[in-house]
Amino acid sequence: QVQMVESGGGLVRPGDSLSLSCATSGWPFDRHDMGWFRQTPGKAREFVAAITKNEIYTYYSDSVKGRFTITIDNAKSTVYLQMNNLRPEDKTIYYCARRQQYHSNPITEIQEYDSWGQGTQVPDSS
Repeated sequence: QVQMVESGGGLVRPGDSLSLSCATSGWPFDRHDMGWFRQTPGKAREFVAAITKNEIYTYYSDSVKGRFTITIDNAKSTVYLQMNNLRPEDKTIYYCARRQQYHSNPITEIQEYDSWGQGTQVPDSS
């Protein structure tokens, strides 16, 4: 059974840092690229970051490049998203995602992902 559980969301102020984790189980973690997406209610889910299974390549949306870092720990079957210098627009729900093994679209495309976590909220302090 595929399981993906995000954690680490919480209250933040602009300029703060926050680290999200996504613990996975039920499948061979090191055979899949992984990604993070986010979604504000009423808007489409958008790409945030992705990392290849060999950890050689990372990808970021322009809005988070230079502030966010995606990493994986194959021993723990966990993907992380370190978020620094948070902005008000970063306040939303974050989802980790597993990329399907056979690729037909760029890693940044949502249709490439076949399993999702339940989401973790990053609200602001107000």
